[in-house]
Amino acid sequence: MNPTILREKGYRFFFFSREEPRMHVHVMCESGEAKFWLEPEIELAKNSKFNRQQLHEIEALIEAHFHEFIGAWKQHFGG
Repeated sequence: MNPTILREKGYRFFFFSREEPRMHVHVMCESGEAKFWLEPEIELAKNSKFNRQQLHEIEALIEAHFHEFIGAWKQHFGG
């Protein structure tokens, strides 16, 4: 199960249900995909095909919805 947390500006933000315990979020759209750590701070973990402008836009969206992502993580994984 890969719960979608947010869809905005063509991006889908989601979690993989069986993955490492460190808080993070995946993001996908037609042109690429990436993974961002949410702790200890927002940081790019992996990138496939997003350009700098897209990564900046994605990071801004993560910052704007940070508490929503954290809450969804805790609800989905516990803690």
